[in-house]
Order: sequence, then C-alpha cells, then structure tokens
Amino acid sequence: MSNLHIPHGSTWSRRKLVRTAGIAAVAASTALLASRARSQPRKLTFAWSQAGFCLTPVPVALERGFFAQNGLDVELLNWAGAADQLLEAVATGKADVAVGLIHRWVKPLEAGLDVKLVSSVHGGCLRLVAAQGGGITSDVKSFKGKVIGVADLNSPARQFYAIHLAKRGVDIDKDLEWRVYPADLLDVAVRKGEIQAIADGDPNLYLIEKRNPGVFTEIGNSAKGDYAERICCVVGARAEFAQKNKPHAAAVVRALAQASNYVADNPNEAARIYHKYTPKVAVEDLQKLLAELTYKHHPAGAPLRAEVEAFARDFHNAGILKKSTDVVRFANHVSLDVLG
Repeated sequence: MSNLHIPHGSTWSRRKLVRTAGIAAVAASTALLASRARSQPRKLTFAWSQAGFCLTPVPVALERGFFAQNGLDVELLNWAGAADQLLEAVATGKADVAVGLIHRWVKPLEAGLDVKLVSSVHGGCLRLVAAQGGGITSDVKSFKGKVIGVADLNSPARQFYAIHLAKRGVDIDKDLEWRVYPADLLDVAVRKGEIQAIADGDPNLYLIEKRNPGVFTEIGNSAKGDYAERICCVVGARAEFAQKNKPHAAAVVRALAQASNYVADNPNEAARIYHKYTPKVAVEDLQKLLAELTYKHHPAGAPLRAEVEAFARDFHNAGILKKSTDVVRFANHVSLDVLG
C-alpha cells in the first residue's frame, strides 16, 4: 500500500485525512459494487436429458466455463419426461431453456407451445441397421414385407426413417411393419427372427452392434447423405425470455456453439466430462461415438430457420403435421434469431 505524503505546513489534520480517505474508500467500494452488479451473471435453468450422450455440449458448456464466460449462471435440470411435457415446462417458466431432438419437438410446437427455437448443438445421430441375411438392403424395395424394430412408435428414429422411406415411395403403413421392443432387447428380437432391422440412436445401437459383431449392416445414418448438413438436436427458449432478454438468449447460443466446437475438437476430454452423467457407458465407447457426430454443424439465425422449415415440410408431407399447417409460417413462428 502506498503512503500519503502531507506537505509540511499543511492545514489538514490527521482526523480529516482519515475521514476523507474513508469517504473515498466507500465511494470506490460503491462504484465497484455497482460495476459488479451490472456484470452479475444471469441465472437461468437449462433442461436436458442426461441420458442423451449427443447432448454432451451442455455439460461441457457448464464445466469448461463457456456459460460463465458468456455471463450466465446455469443450473442444469435433468428432465426424464416426454418431449411435449419438457416444452410445456419451458413455456410455463419452469425452465428457461431446453435442448432436444427436433423430431420430437415439431409436433408439440405445432400445437402452439410458446417456445422459440434459437439454435442447435449438432447434426444427425439416428441410424438404421439391418440384420445380415434378413433381406433388407439399401434398395428401398427390399423393405416391402419386412419388420423394423423400434423402442417407441413416436421415437425420433422411427419418425426420421418413416419420412425418409416415404420420400422414396415406400408406403410406411402398408409396405412394412414397425414393432416396439425395449431398447436393450432389440437385438434379441433380431436373433429370434421377429424383426429384420433396427431404427434407433446411439449409444444403444452402438452397444447392440458391439455385443453382436458381424450381425448388422448400417443401412441409414442421419449424419450422412441427404441429411449430412441437417440439424438434429435443437435449443428452445421460453418465448418471453428469448424476446425480452435477447442478449442473454444470445449468450446461451454462443456458449453452446463454443461447447459444440469443443466436443468436435476434443472428443476424448468431452467424453470424460459427460461420463459422470451416464456412467453405464464406458468412456472409451463415448469417445468413439462423440468423434463420429457432426458437432461442427450447429446453425442459428436464418440457417436454423431454413432447416426447421425443411423438417416441417418433411413432417407435413408424411402426414405427421396437419394438412392445414403452413410450413413457412410455422418455421417463421417457432424460430427466432437472437444473434441479429
């Protein structure tokens, strides 16, 4: 601490000096507190499903400090309910932001939940594998009369491949059958001959292939081909929050973009961060899976809106959205550019 020098003959008394110094200290402290108040991080609740390994950018943004660097104090809420319940929780203020598969969100958003799509975290993560010798090949005609196993008739994988096949002339209700099994028993159904293919996501499909070496052939992958540059998991924000607090909503978008890029560049470290949330999957397996996903593809703004419209059009053509739904108006309504 520097010493104050009082010139000889000064009329200032020591008491005056102390009092003045005290006033100056209080003023400085008040200014500092005001500055800190202006820069206090914005608290918000972020809902996600920690069972989804593809959402690794969320814990990475928290633990690597990307949220904090962007002025956010984020509390993660592990959501185990249905997609429509999650969106309702966001719309009603139980959470400020959430992330999930667009395939599960399009229909609830059509119903009018007040949630805006503001960004995304990665590209495709849905796959279709066929049992060798089961008759299904890359030729869409080979699907006729076959049975595809799924974990849920409304699952993203079922919706994605139903749309994909329908666009290629397959009658998804008459030409083939979709049959539901518990996710971890889908390979058992294959071995029993009850199904000839599985439509699901990783890590379940990866683990099925790992314990059944040489049994399956990949027929479809939403990270390749026509959908290589298409979103998969999107970020939705409470409409009021996104519209009235654009700087904070933009901070969420930037933080997740940084986190997604980090996962793409550092899959091994990202796997170690995520592993604590789902310890049942080995770190080595997570590392392989994360290295294969398209984490560099996470559009926001106009590019996001365009992809939302494309998904809505697919869903509309497949009869999942109502005939009366205008996909352009839908995309414009549910998408919001918080960076512009």
